[in-house]
Amino acid sequence: MFLFIQAAHAAEPAGAASLFGQILLPVAFFAIFYFLVIRPQSKRTKEHRAMVNALTVGSEIIFAGGLMGRIKGLEGDYAIVSLNNNTDVKVQRASVISVLPAGTIESV
Repeated sequence: MFLFIQAAHAAEPAGAASLFGQILLPVAFFAIFYFLVIRPQSKRTKEHRAMVNALTVGSEIIFAGGLMGRIKGLEGDYAIVSLNNNTDVKVQRASVISVLPAGTIESV
């Protein structure tokens, strides 16, 4: 009786073939997230840090409040900015958004 029963062969486990897909999907999501979010943000941060470190007395700047002025002095992490002939303010150097070309304040 057992002579006519053929041996049953087990199929491959269902998860073995998709293990590659389970690893590939999170890696692909991380790569997309890295190239679309993390890398551009770190590049902008690096450029901003270089700009802040390159500030010198006499540079014309725009800082976070939207005000324009000329740097009158630098004190560590702070800059003394002259907004006009009578008004000087002390701001954090990190709040500088951009450095303007020389002579921009007079032309505005």
